[in-house]
Amino acid sequence: MKIDTKGYLDMDLLRFSTAGSVDDGKSTLIGRLMYDSKAIFEDQLEAIKQSSQKRGDEQVNLALLTDGLKAEREQGITIDVAYRYFATPKRKFIIADTPGHIQYTRNMVTGASTSNLSIILVDARHGVIEQTKRHTYIASLLNIKHLVVCINKMDLVDFEQAAFENIKTDYLAFAKSLNIADVKFIPISALLGDNVVDKSTKMDWFTGAPLLETLENVEISQDYNFTDARFPVQRVIRPQSEKYRDFRGFAGKVEGGIFKTGDKVISLPSGFESTIKEIYNGDKLIEEAFPPMSITMTLNDEIDASRGDVIAKNDNKPEATQELDVMICWMNSASLKPGAKYILRNTSNEVVGIVKEVTYKVDINNLEPLKDDKEIGMNDIGRIKIKTSKPVMVDPYKRNRGTGSLILVDSFSFETVGAGMILEN
Repeated sequence: MKIDTKGYLDMDLLRFSTAGSVDDGKSTLIGRLMYDSKAIFEDQLEAIKQSSQKRGDEQVNLALLTDGLKAEREQGITIDVAYRYFATPKRKFIIADTPGHIQYTRNMVTGASTSNLSIILVDARHGVIEQTKRHTYIASLLNIKHLVVCINKMDLVDFEQAAFENIKTDYLAFAKSLNIADVKFIPISALLGDNVVDKSTKMDWFTGAPLLETLENVEISQDYNFTDARFPVQRVIRPQSEKYRDFRGFAGKVEGGIFKTGDKVISLPSGFESTIKEIYNGDKLIEEAFPPMSITMTLNDEIDASRGDVIAKNDNKPEATQELDVMICWMNSASLKPGAKYILRNTSNEVVGIVKEVTYKVDINNLEPLKDDKEIGMNDIGRIKIKTSKPVMVDPYKRNRGTGSLILVDSFSFETVGAGMILEN
């Protein structure tokens, strides 16, 4: 279905993340991308030059642009997710530069969770390694539609085509069983700038587009679910003034489908029905709304709906269930405990969830289930079953990233301990 987004959304905004192993050059790549596209201010460049000199670097270290924490600069590694913004005449970008160390895999999940595209960095000297597989698998779990595999440090293998082709073959052999619709491969040198913004003259055997051109032209408008109407209520708005005393709006983000003025809708779990009276995008009155718009909706009837409820269409409702089959990425140093209670958050809803069973842990190297090893510790990925204290309105994650995702929160420390993707029952 083609949706006309003009006037409502800026589909020229691309959110993308970077992932790879330690020293694959993620931060250098982002620095090079911003430097060569003239997205760095003079004062930023001067600060980077001074930091590079203090470190004893032979040339300007562009990785310092994203490695913003003092601990990161001192260690020469990325620890936290660094977000950067830049634009070209064709598109605006939000970049999540994520860590490469295995102990920071949880940060990679955080950075990639809202991305339209993920860049997977591979060192041309080392090829496909465990972290490459881990990050690709996570990107697949997160239902990221577009992957760009950048085979970096081609300058260290004499820009040889054979090195590129061998890694491409190995990667495709691993990824063939994963749910990834669009994969592109680009040989680059982030340090020297080859195939980052400008096409390399040293790899004339590569006929594809450089990275920036690829990012500018990837089509994302049809990646959203425009079929299943889903509107989780985040807040009920009742303006405290005489002028608007009769106003009662439901604010939130459209997670799926199309809502139009006059549509018949149902509030779940109450089951009360009404029709849409008005839709506001900010203070602008609009006729229709679709993902990922944030809106306020008013209805023609006073129905019972509050934070955590979902407004949908009567002929296409999310599943109301207390039994969840989930792929979980574990983020806490304390292992997942079967039988333990966690706070479960799905969209704007919050319930208690009990882990009833660990089905298996995933072997990242071959994607096989380890049914005899059900100990899920930090950075492990596994399949679990959760029972909730009351019904939740969900969809399978592959159908809807918004209503199909959840996080688990420790009820004592209130730390986020796991991020989950709901599977089809």
